[in-house]
Order: sequence, then structure tokens, then C-alpha cells
Amino acid sequence: MKKLIFLSALLWWSGNGLWAQGKKQAAPVQGVLRTLDEKGTQYAQTAHQIWQLAELGFMEQQSTELLQAALRQAGFRIETGVAGMPTSFIATWGSGKPVIGFLAEYDALPGVSQAAVPVQQANPTTNNGHACGHHLFGTGSVAAAIAVKEWLESTKTPGTIRLYGTPAEEGGGGKVFMVRAGLFSDVDAVLTWHPGSQNACSPHSTLAAVGIKFKFHGIASHAAGAPERGRSALDAVEALDFMANLMREHVPEETRIHYVITRGGEAPNVVPAYAQVNYIIRHPDMGTVRNIQERILRAAEGAAKGTETRMEYEYETGYFNVLPNLALSELMYRNLQTVGGVQYTPEERAFAEKIMTSYPSGNLRPESAAEVAPFETDEHATPASSDVGDISWVVPTASMSAATWAPGTSAHSWQAVAAGGTSIGEKGMMVAAKTMALSAIELYQHPDIADKAKQELIRRRGADFKYVSLIGDMPPPLQYRTH
Repeated sequence: MKKLIFLSALLWWSGNGLWAQGKKQAAPVQGVLRTLDEKGTQYAQTAHQIWQLAELGFMEQQSTELLQAALRQAGFRIETGVAGMPTSFIATWGSGKPVIGFLAEYDALPGVSQAAVPVQQANPTTNNGHACGHHLFGTGSVAAAIAVKEWLESTKTPGTIRLYGTPAEEGGGGKVFMVRAGLFSDVDAVLTWHPGSQNACSPHSTLAAVGIKFKFHGIASHAAGAPERGRSALDAVEALDFMANLMREHVPEETRIHYVITRGGEAPNVVPAYAQVNYIIRHPDMGTVRNIQERILRAAEGAAKGTETRMEYEYETGYFNVLPNLALSELMYRNLQTVGGVQYTPEERAFAEKIMTSYPSGNLRPESAAEVAPFETDEHATPASSDVGDISWVVPTASMSAATWAPGTSAHSWQAVAAGGTSIGEKGMMVAAKTMALSAIELYQHPDIADKAKQELIRRRGADFKYVSLIGDMPPPLQYRTH
């Protein structure tokens, strides 16, 4: 009997000890969430300002200044204009290991002007729009970084929090130039997110991609009076396109080759002296992209030789496929479950219902925004490309999405712009900010998770991996949105 009483007392003490320990761990977490809630209106205002500005890649002067100002006021050290990009920055607080990195994007897209209403209606102040939600992306990451900084400071926990302001994701590839400049060399883990139509965090990959601009120079001549004197640059473009289309039969099935002729001549009675075609090559594996890229280059050389024209080319973009990291994805997913999804007010639900009638939404309901999607481990490649891919090959990286748009909304659509300009987008942004903050705090508390993630990275990429970007030594295309 005495033995039974002793065991009961021991179990009671152990259980209460574990409960007390759990309560002690939960208290700081609740404080972080509460702080983010208290500052939610402030961050929503910043995000909406950037939404209204809708600045294009490498021209995000006011947007980057808004984010930098918030970080500077919070005590971060700011380095601007990194890797040769005027609108880029790095914000740092703390010292020592581990170094946890967040990413912030803030560029808009051209030609997707939309007001914050559930019907298609242009924004009268701009022709651009945040159809990929980067106004939320950048602001949410800043909110998370500041929350982590305040936790590190209040708990006197060693470590460094660093936020990378990465411009021109939409075609400019700002992160690639940062990786190439070695700006992630001391980072232990990168946690990031992206606006979307659901709350999810699974270790998916993306398509590696390279964009190449081919320029052909020929000889102008009268197309009827002296065609024999001309050498058509347009013929060279068409020859290249013909060979590329024949090549489609002889590349791996997952390959995507897109092109558009941007210059084909000025008048049909003049042999075109100049023509231009822009290509994008994609595949789930960046090694395959390199191989197909070389084949397209040889085809371009052959097209120039066969038409007696001169060819030159330049890279526009080049992204690695995202290298998934299971250890970090599991960490973020646990914290996403803790935070939960987006709860709509009656007004937000009505907005979502209205906008969901404008596209095929299947069995989705507005309530889907409150759910967290199941964790998937198949690691399939989503049919898109991102410059986050390059980061993921040099630093363990995990990403999540938050329901900043009505369920079923596709990116780069007017519906995404519309919801992103409302409280629906702002609520999703705070889901991401909270999840990232909690995940970073857990990494500071348990650095062995970062060690495990690093070992996984080395295993996946190979011990002999050496980073060489797909774009060579080209400088950032700072004017790519102006011509």
C-alpha cells in the first residue's frame, strides 16, 4: 500500500512537473502571439501602403523604405543596396549562432491593376498590381523578424535574426545575386512564406528555370526590289524556334520550353535587320535545365550560321529548383497547426463568396481558409519557379503558404490583387508572421533541429556540391521592367 502511494505521488509530481514545464514554454509563445496581434493594425497599414504603391521590380524605392523604416525603428542594423541592387537590403539584430534568416519580397506585376472589390475593376491610380501578394510577403516577414528580435532581447537568448529584402522576384531574380555574392554563407536556416489560397507547409519543390534573350542581326534590304542583298534576322529567329520545337520530342517529359518573339521587323517589305526572341526553359532538375540550355544555345548558333546573320544572347533569369528540407518543413508545419488558419468575419465571408463565383472553385468553401492543409511528403515539383531555389541549395530552407486570398484563387490574377488589398490578405499575412516567428524561436531553443536540417541539405545536394548560378556573371538587370 505504501509502495502504491509512493508511486502515485511520484506520478503526480512528474505529471505536474511536466505540466509546469509545458506551461513555462507556452508562456513566451503566447506573449509573441499577443504582441503580433497588438501590432496587427500597424502592419496591415504598411502592407496596404505597399499594395497601393504597386512598384515594379528593381523600382520598389518607397516600398523598401517602408520596410526598412519599421526594422530600423525596432533596432535592426540595415545594410542597403547589397549585391548591386539599389532596392535590396539586409536587416540584422543580435550576434552569434544560430543565424536564422527571413526573406521579404515587395515587387508588383505590370498590367494587373485591380481595386479591392470582388468584381473586376481597375485601380484608377496604377496599371500595376500585387497579384502575387508581395506587399503581404514583405510586411509579414518584417513583422516576424521584429517579434523574434523582441523575444531574443527579452529572454537574453544568444543568436542572430536577419531579414533579407529581396527585390524583383518577378523575373529579376534578386535572390540569385545575393546568393552569388555569398550573403547567405553564415546562415543556419532560412524560413520563408508566400501568399496563397490555403494554409499549408509541405516540402515541395519547384521547377528550375533559365530565361535567355536571343538577338539576331541581319542586313536590311528591299524585300521585293533586292531581296538577295538582305539577310533576315527574322529568318534566324524562326529557324531557332523550328529547331526548338523539333527538340521537344527529345527532352525529358517534364521539360517546358516557352518563347515569345518580341521583335520581328518593322515592315513586311523590308528584310528585317534585327529580330529578338525570348526563351524560358524549365525542368524539375537544374542539371537538366543546364543541359537543355546548352542545346538551345547550339541551335541559336546554327540558326545564325544558316541564315548568315549574327547572334548574341543574354540571360534574363536563372533559378534553381527548390531543394526541400523535411526537418524544417516539419518544424514549420507544427507551428502552423498551433497558429491555425484565417477566420472570416461575415463581411469577409461575403467578399470571398462573391469573388469565388468568378473562377472554378470546385468543392471549396470560404471556410477552407480556416483549415490547415495536411502535411504531404511526396515532394513533387509545383509548376512554377522561384529565386528561393538558389537559396535552398546553400542554406536549409523551408516555406509555407497562408490563405491571403479566397480559397481557389490563382496567383497573378485580379482576384489575388483584390483580396490582397483587404483584411482577408492582412489576416493571412499575420498567420504567416506568427508561424515564422514561432518556428524561429524553436530553432533558437533547439539548435539541433538546424543541425539536422544542415545534414539533410548536404545529403540531398551531395557533399561535393559547389554553387554556380545558372546566369553566370551577368549583373542584375536593373532596367528589365523599363524596356
